[in-house]
Amino acid sequence: MSNNSTHHCLAPQGLVATALPPILIIEFLLGLPGNAMALWVFCCHPQAWRPNTVYLLNLVLADFLLLSGLPLRIDNLLRGENWVHGDALCRLNLFMLAVNRSASIAFMTAVAVDRYLKVAHPHHRVNRMSSRRAGAAAGVVWSAVVLLRAPLLAEPLLWRHGDRMLCRSFSSYRKTSAVLQLHYGVYVAEFFLPLPVLVFCAAGINRVLRRRRLDRERKVRRAMWSVVVIATVFGVCFLPGVATGLTALLVQKLLPHDCDSLLLVGQIFSLSIGFTYLNSTLDPVLYCFSSSAFRNTLLSAAGRLGVLRHWANRKESVASEG
Repeated sequence: MSNNSTHHCLAPQGLVATALPPILIIEFLLGLPGNAMALWVFCCHPQAWRPNTVYLLNLVLADFLLLSGLPLRIDNLLRGENWVHGDALCRLNLFMLAVNRSASIAFMTAVAVDRYLKVAHPHHRVNRMSSRRAGAAAGVVWSAVVLLRAPLLAEPLLWRHGDRMLCRSFSSYRKTSAVLQLHYGVYVAEFFLPLPVLVFCAAGINRVLRRRRLDRERKVRRAMWSVVVIATVFGVCFLPGVATGLTALLVQKLLPHDCDSLLLVGQIFSLSIGFTYLNSTLDPVLYCFSSSAFRNTLLSAAGRLGVLRHWANRKESVASEG
């Protein structure tokens, strides 16, 4: 744990501690079961393993791990932003949130590029990639994001303010360390680098479909919608955090001694982080558009549930008549 000698304008975020927990609780209660069900579908049901399926499985895993770390953040806010779980768990929690956010963005982008290549360049050699090579590519992605975020594990992220302990990876510093500069840089880059790729993929698929008049074919129409859903969810969920984060850094640069302004923009930024978890909550919708195996398994399960319910109702009816 570090002292406050390098900190500036450090204070608990009362607005965040009041407004954010109900939102995070709803996202957790909706998102974790949805992603757990997706893991069950992808891992426990036989299917043709293609690169797209591999990327989706890793996206599910990243979202599941991201949401699994959410209860500690909720507990921290419900205590009035007072971290009671120690320095090591503070670093590990923030590290896991950062890693899985980065991995989620990377695999969303991979799914979009895969859909684009299948429609726009069906004979490209990338489309003949085996699932094993796709798995190796996924391993490279995980290795890259872990290496980029690993310095957080060595950085003091737990700060004392009166009788409270504040666990943050984004805050106001008199001098920002190299580790946190890297952390902030990756946070911004992982939005602005995938964004043009996603827009290009969506526009490219739409252009190809219109030119070839394939817009009425269900399969290619689904590919179009899967990329549109990815781009929309990406923008809605990650733009607020990046925009408010850059605003906070700008205010810190222009008004370094105005603590009221720094605390205000810091709270707005922290509130926007709620949209990050919303991405993991909404991603099961993406699975329905991007994987026929996922859709078919859900439909099959729903059909079996309907049959069982009908059988139970009929049994109750017979028993009452008897």
